[in-house]
Amino acid sequence: MKEYIANIERKILAGQQIDFSDAIKLSALEKKEDIDQLCNSANNIREFYWGNRVDLCSIMNAKSGRCSEDCKFCAQSSRYNTGVETFDLVSIEAAIELAKENQAEGVNRFSLVTSGKEIRESDFQKVLEIYNLLQREVRMDLCASLGIIGYNKLLKLRKAGITMYHHNLETSREYYPKICTTHSYEERIDTIKAVQKAGMAVCSGGIIGLGESMADRVKLAFQLRELEVRSIPINILNPIKGTPLENTEVVSESEILKTFALFRFINPRAAIRLAGGRDLIANHGKVCFKAGANATITGNYLTTSGNKIRDDKKMIKELGLSLD
Repeated sequence: MKEYIANIERKILAGQQIDFSDAIKLSALEKKEDIDQLCNSANNIREFYWGNRVDLCSIMNAKSGRCSEDCKFCAQSSRYNTGVETFDLVSIEAAIELAKENQAEGVNRFSLVTSGKEIRESDFQKVLEIYNLLQREVRMDLCASLGIIGYNKLLKLRKAGITMYHHNLETSREYYPKICTTHSYEERIDTIKAVQKAGMAVCSGGIIGLGESMADRVKLAFQLRELEVRSIPINILNPIKGTPLENTEVVSESEILKTFALFRFINPRAAIRLAGGRDLIANHGKVCFKAGANATITGNYLTTSGNKIRDDKKMIKELGLSLD
């Protein structure tokens, strides 16, 4: 198996792509020494295509709760009793203040994230106002995560300084109906394509530990490759009390590492980004940077806590890596 993994690594380093059958075979690895080899090869691929650069991004929970959708993992759905804090769109002053704080800490990217299937028009106009100010007052790249959105709104976001739009696919097309029934997988893909048409980069990934199989994760990674997504956040489900998935068994660290490595094999040129659930991995996911990851969301997330920015910077330095 060691030579098999090494052969696929060599093909990827030569510019070839792994095929689906090989990825499925790798996803079935169970022996520790095989998974270690897979992670080592993924790290080599990461270093070959990205060097030692690590991208730090941060997000602001800009509108929380009262979401109409039924995503079974989400604390912000109005269908579940999770006790999540709810509030309307944040003020311009609060957004500018947090963005400046993150910039001072060395963050590369900053994004507003709003709850709901799509943003209502009145909130969208306020968001545009915030981003128009941000592009004048900060030097970070600006991102947005406002749900399902159309081409015309995306053009306005681009004009307001947005360079990347975030919209997760969450899981494979086949497994998605078990996770969400109030909007379709195709609507999510349509949003991604509209973002690209509008001239912005796409940040899209998913959540592992929803009850899906390794094959579902491989299918998600191939879907993202087909869509030419260049930033792929991988979240690990931290089951939230009150959601339908509250009693879901947490995935093992070994399985998490194997997943990160597979995503790097399948998407060698993408930024593979640590996202939610980092606290389920030792040292907030430090080992993932030796299994193919080269980016992370830092600071607090939407409804859970992440790692502090200064601690992430220290971790990156200890790994011999550098901020982008």
